[in-house]
Amino acid sequence: MTRFSADWLALREPYDARARNPDVLAALAAVLADRGSVAIVDLASGAGATLRAIASRLPGRQRWRLVDHDLELLARASSAPAAGREVVISPADIAHEIEAVLEVPVDLVTASALLDLVSADWLDRLAREIFERRLLVYAALTYDGRVMFDPADPFDAEMIAAVNRHQRGDKGFGPALGPNAGEAAIARFETLGYAVVQGASDWVLGRQDVEIQGDLLTGWAAAANELGDRDPAEISRWLKRRLDHVGSGCSSISVGHIDFFAGPTGAR
Repeated sequence: MTRFSADWLALREPYDARARNPDVLAALAAVLADRGSVAIVDLASGAGATLRAIASRLPGRQRWRLVDHDLELLARASSAPAAGREVVISPADIAHEIEAVLEVPVDLVTASALLDLVSADWLDRLAREIFERRLLVYAALTYDGRVMFDPADPFDAEMIAAVNRHQRGDKGFGPALGPNAGEAAIARFETLGYAVVQGASDWVLGRQDVEIQGDLLTGWAAAANELGDRDPAEISRWLKRRLDHVGSGCSSISVGHIDFFAGPTGAR
Protein backbone atom coordinates (compact mmCIF):
# COMPACT_ATOMS: atom_id res chain seq x y z
CA MET A 1 0.00 0.00 0.00
CA THR A 2 1.26 3.50 -0.86
CA ARG A 3 2.95 5.28 2.06
CA PHE A 4 2.47 9.00 2.67
CA SER A 5 4.81 11.11 4.75
CA ALA A 6 3.65 12.59 8.03
CA ASP A 7 4.73 16.02 6.80
CA TRP A 8 2.54 15.79 3.67
CA LEU A 9 -0.47 14.62 5.66
CA ALA A 10 -0.02 17.44 8.16
CA LEU A 11 0.32 19.98 5.35
CA ARG A 12 -2.86 18.89 3.59
CA GLU A 13 -5.04 18.39 6.68
CA PRO A 14 -6.38 21.97 6.98
CA TYR A 15 -7.17 22.05 3.25
CA ASP A 16 -8.98 18.71 3.56
CA ALA A 17 -10.94 19.98 6.55
CA ARG A 18 -11.99 23.11 4.68
CA ALA A 19 -12.96 21.15 1.56
CA ARG A 20 -15.18 18.49 3.15
CA ASN A 21 -18.67 18.84 1.73
CA PRO A 22 -21.03 20.31 4.36
CA ASP A 23 -24.17 18.73 2.89
CA VAL A 24 -22.63 15.26 3.03
CA LEU A 25 -21.51 15.86 6.62
CA ALA A 26 -24.99 17.10 7.51
CA ALA A 27 -26.54 13.93 6.08
CA LEU A 28 -24.16 11.80 8.14
CA ALA A 29 -24.94 13.78 11.30
CA ALA A 30 -28.70 13.59 10.73
CA VAL A 31 -28.73 9.80 10.44
CA LEU A 32 -26.71 9.42 13.65
CA ALA A 33 -28.37 12.21 15.62
CA ASP A 34 -30.73 9.95 17.59
CA ARG A 35 -28.13 7.35 18.50
CA GLY A 36 -26.65 7.44 21.95
CA SER A 37 -23.34 6.06 20.74
CA VAL A 38 -21.53 5.11 17.56
CA ALA A 39 -18.62 2.78 16.73
CA ILE A 40 -16.43 3.92 13.85
CA VAL A 41 -13.74 2.12 11.88
CA ASP A 42 -11.56 4.63 10.03
CA LEU A 43 -9.69 3.02 7.13
CA ALA A 44 -6.20 4.26 6.17
CA SER A 45 -6.50 6.66 9.07
CA GLY A 46 -2.93 7.96 8.93
CA ALA A 47 -2.45 10.29 11.88
CA GLY A 48 -6.18 10.60 12.63
CA ALA A 49 -7.29 13.52 10.44
CA THR A 50 -10.77 12.11 9.81
CA LEU A 51 -11.42 11.77 13.54
CA ARG A 52 -10.38 15.37 14.14
CA ALA A 53 -12.51 16.59 11.23
CA ILE A 54 -15.83 14.91 12.01
CA ALA A 55 -15.93 13.75 15.64
CA SER A 56 -17.72 16.90 16.78
CA ARG A 57 -20.60 16.08 14.42
CA LEU A 58 -21.20 12.60 15.82
CA PRO A 59 -23.00 11.47 19.00
CA GLY A 60 -21.21 12.17 22.25
CA ARG A 61 -20.22 8.56 22.98
CA GLN A 62 -17.85 7.38 20.26
CA ARG A 63 -15.52 4.43 19.86
CA TRP A 64 -12.98 5.03 17.10
CA ARG A 65 -10.79 2.30 15.67
CA LEU A 66 -8.01 3.89 13.60
CA VAL A 67 -6.69 1.40 11.04
CA ASP A 68 -3.48 1.86 9.05
CA HIS A 69 -0.44 -0.17 8.01
CA ASP A 70 1.95 2.66 8.91
CA LEU A 71 2.96 2.36 12.55
CA GLU A 72 4.75 5.72 12.50
CA LEU A 73 1.59 7.53 11.43
CA LEU A 74 -0.57 5.63 13.90
CA ALA A 75 1.81 6.67 16.66
CA ARG A 76 1.03 10.28 15.81
CA ALA A 77 -2.74 9.75 15.82
CA SER A 78 -4.31 11.73 18.60
CA SER A 79 -7.25 13.97 19.39
CA ALA A 80 -8.11 16.54 21.99
CA PRO A 81 -9.51 14.90 25.11
CA ALA A 82 -13.26 14.47 24.86
CA ALA A 83 -15.69 12.94 27.31
CA GLY A 84 -17.12 9.67 26.05
CA ARG A 85 -14.66 9.26 23.19
CA GLU A 86 -12.50 6.14 23.02
CA VAL A 87 -9.74 5.77 20.44
CA VAL A 88 -8.15 2.41 19.61
CA ILE A 89 -5.11 2.11 17.34
CA SER A 90 -5.28 -0.91 15.03
CA PRO A 91 -2.28 -1.71 12.78
CA ALA A 92 -3.43 -3.65 9.69
CA ASP A 93 -2.88 -3.90 5.95
CA ILE A 94 -6.34 -3.14 4.64
CA ALA A 95 -5.31 -4.18 1.12
CA HIS A 96 -5.30 -7.79 2.31
CA GLU A 97 -7.18 -7.74 5.60
CA ILE A 98 -10.29 -5.65 5.03
CA GLU A 99 -12.65 -8.48 5.99
CA ALA A 100 -10.84 -9.06 9.28
CA VAL A 101 -10.69 -5.34 9.98
CA LEU A 102 -14.47 -5.14 9.91
CA GLU A 103 -14.93 -8.17 12.20
CA VAL A 104 -15.50 -5.85 15.14
CA PRO A 105 -18.58 -4.07 16.50
CA VAL A 106 -18.99 -1.15 14.08
CA ASP A 107 -21.75 1.17 12.89
CA LEU A 108 -19.89 3.52 10.54
CA VAL A 109 -16.95 3.00 8.19
CA THR A 110 -15.00 6.13 7.27
CA ALA A 111 -12.19 6.77 4.79
CA SER A 112 -10.57 9.94 3.52
CA ALA A 113 -8.38 10.28 0.40
CA LEU A 114 -8.38 6.50 0.00
CA LEU A 115 -10.74 5.26 -2.69
CA ASP A 116 -8.82 6.71 -5.65
CA LEU A 117 -5.93 4.43 -4.62
CA VAL A 118 -7.89 1.16 -4.64
CA SER A 119 -8.81 -1.30 -7.37
CA ALA A 120 -12.27 -2.20 -8.59
CA ASP A 121 -11.89 -5.67 -7.04
CA TRP A 122 -10.94 -4.23 -3.66
CA LEU A 123 -13.82 -1.74 -3.78
CA ASP A 124 -16.19 -4.63 -4.44
CA ARG A 125 -14.78 -6.47 -1.40
CA LEU A 126 -15.27 -3.39 0.78
CA ALA A 127 -18.79 -2.74 -0.50
CA ARG A 128 -19.78 -6.37 0.04
CA GLU A 129 -18.51 -6.37 3.63
CA ILE A 130 -20.30 -3.10 4.38
CA PHE A 131 -23.53 -4.28 2.75
CA GLU A 132 -23.57 -7.65 4.53
CA ARG A 133 -23.21 -5.87 7.87
CA ARG A 134 -25.69 -3.10 6.94
CA LEU A 135 -23.14 -0.47 7.91
CA LEU A 136 -23.02 3.23 7.14
CA VAL A 137 -20.12 4.60 5.10
CA TYR A 138 -18.62 8.08 4.82
CA ALA A 139 -15.92 8.42 2.14
CA ALA A 140 -14.37 11.85 1.66
CA LEU A 141 -11.82 13.60 -0.52
CA THR A 142 -11.66 11.09 -3.35
CA TYR A 143 -9.71 12.68 -6.21
CA ASP A 144 -11.81 12.90 -9.37
CA GLY A 145 -9.31 14.10 -11.99
CA ARG A 146 -10.44 17.72 -12.28
CA VAL A 147 -7.68 20.32 -11.97
CA MET A 148 -7.86 24.01 -12.89
CA PHE A 149 -4.89 26.39 -12.94
CA ASP A 150 -4.77 30.17 -12.92
CA PRO A 151 -2.87 31.39 -14.83
CA ALA A 152 -3.16 28.64 -17.41
CA ASP A 153 -0.20 27.07 -19.18
CA PRO A 154 -0.29 25.37 -22.62
CA PHE A 155 1.14 22.16 -21.11
CA ASP A 156 -1.31 21.91 -18.19
CA ALA A 157 -3.73 19.54 -19.92
CA GLU A 158 -0.99 17.11 -20.90
CA MET A 159 0.44 17.14 -17.40
CA ILE A 160 -2.88 16.44 -15.70
CA ALA A 161 -3.64 13.70 -18.22
CA ALA A 162 -0.30 12.14 -17.25
CA VAL A 163 -1.06 12.53 -13.54
CA ASN A 164 -4.42 10.84 -14.02
CA ARG A 165 -2.80 7.94 -15.86
CA HIS A 166 -0.32 7.59 -13.02
CA GLN A 167 -3.22 7.58 -10.53
CA ARG A 168 -4.49 4.40 -12.19
CA GLY A 169 -1.29 2.51 -11.41
CA ASP A 170 -1.04 -0.09 -8.65
CA LYS A 171 -0.95 1.62 -5.24
CA GLY A 172 -0.92 -1.66 -3.35
CA PHE A 173 -4.50 -2.77 -4.05
CA GLY A 174 -4.16 -3.71 -7.72
CA PRO A 175 -4.76 -1.34 -10.67
CA ALA A 176 -6.24 1.76 -9.06
CA LEU A 177 -9.56 3.29 -10.03
CA GLY A 178 -7.92 6.71 -9.79
CA PRO A 179 -10.16 9.57 -10.96
CA ASN A 180 -13.07 7.16 -11.58
CA ALA A 181 -13.17 5.91 -8.00
CA GLY A 182 -15.79 8.26 -6.59
CA GLU A 183 -18.32 7.56 -9.32
CA ALA A 184 -17.59 3.84 -9.18
CA ALA A 185 -18.09 3.67 -5.41
CA ILE A 186 -21.32 5.64 -5.48
CA ALA A 187 -22.69 3.45 -8.28
CA ARG A 188 -21.70 0.31 -6.38
CA PHE A 189 -23.51 1.32 -3.21
CA GLU A 190 -26.58 2.48 -5.12
CA THR A 191 -26.68 -0.91 -6.85
CA LEU A 192 -26.67 -2.51 -3.39
CA GLY A 193 -29.74 -0.47 -2.47
CA TYR A 194 -28.01 2.18 -0.40
CA ALA A 195 -29.20 5.77 -0.32
CA VAL A 196 -26.31 8.07 -1.23
CA VAL A 197 -25.72 11.77 -0.59
CA GLN A 198 -22.80 13.12 -2.59
CA GLY A 199 -21.08 16.43 -3.22
CA ALA A 200 -17.89 18.09 -4.39
CA SER A 201 -15.07 18.66 -1.91
CA ASP A 202 -12.59 20.54 -4.06
CA TRP A 203 -9.36 21.97 -2.77
CA VAL A 204 -9.18 25.66 -3.61
CA LEU A 205 -5.55 26.71 -3.25
CA GLY A 206 -5.08 30.45 -3.39
CA ARG A 207 -2.09 32.67 -4.01
CA GLN A 208 -1.16 32.54 -0.33
CA ASP A 209 -1.02 28.72 -0.27
CA VAL A 210 2.56 28.58 -1.44
CA GLU A 211 3.89 25.50 0.34
CA ILE A 212 1.14 23.08 -0.62
CA GLN A 213 1.10 24.30 -4.21
CA GLY A 214 4.85 23.75 -4.45
CA ASP A 215 4.64 20.23 -3.01
CA LEU A 216 1.68 19.34 -5.21
CA LEU A 217 3.30 20.56 -8.42
CA THR A 218 6.59 18.84 -7.63
CA GLY A 219 4.76 15.59 -6.89
CA TRP A 220 2.81 15.80 -10.14
CA ALA A 221 6.00 16.36 -12.12
CA ALA A 222 7.57 13.32 -10.45
CA ALA A 223 4.49 11.22 -11.30
CA ALA A 224 4.61 12.27 -14.94
CA ASN A 225 8.31 11.42 -15.11
CA GLU A 226 7.65 7.97 -13.63
CA LEU A 227 5.42 7.13 -16.59
CA GLY A 228 8.36 7.61 -18.94
CA ASP A 229 6.27 8.67 -21.93
CA ARG A 230 6.94 12.43 -21.81
CA ASP A 231 10.13 14.37 -22.40
CA PRO A 232 11.62 15.01 -18.94
CA ALA A 233 12.93 18.37 -20.14
CA GLU A 234 9.43 19.43 -21.14
CA ILE A 235 8.09 18.37 -17.73
CA SER A 236 10.91 20.27 -16.02
CA ARG A 237 10.15 23.43 -17.99
CA TRP A 238 6.45 23.16 -17.08
CA LEU A 239 7.32 22.72 -13.42
CA LYS A 240 9.61 25.74 -13.46
CA ARG A 241 6.96 27.93 -15.06
CA ARG A 242 4.33 26.82 -12.55
CA LEU A 243 6.66 27.26 -9.57
CA ASP A 244 7.60 30.70 -10.85
CA HIS A 245 3.90 31.63 -10.75
CA VAL A 246 3.69 30.30 -7.19
CA GLY A 247 6.79 32.20 -6.15
CA SER A 248 5.52 35.45 -7.62
CA GLY A 249 2.22 35.13 -5.76
CA CYS A 250 -0.02 34.80 -8.80
CA SER A 251 -0.88 31.08 -8.81
CA SER A 252 -4.10 29.40 -7.78
CA ILE A 253 -5.09 25.77 -8.26
CA SER A 254 -8.40 23.95 -7.84
CA VAL A 255 -8.22 20.17 -7.35
CA GLY A 256 -11.45 18.20 -7.71
CA HIS A 257 -12.61 15.72 -5.06
CA ILE A 258 -15.90 14.07 -4.20
CA ASP A 259 -17.44 13.10 -0.84
CA PHE A 260 -20.35 10.76 -0.20
CA PHE A 261 -22.34 9.29 2.65
CA ALA A 262 -24.23 6.06 2.07
CA GLY A 263 -26.53 3.99 4.21
CA PRO A 264 -29.13 1.26 3.83
CA THR A 265 -32.42 2.74 2.71
CA GLY A 266 -34.34 3.87 5.75
CA ALA A 267 -31.29 3.66 8.06
CA ARG A 268 -31.89 5.58 11.23
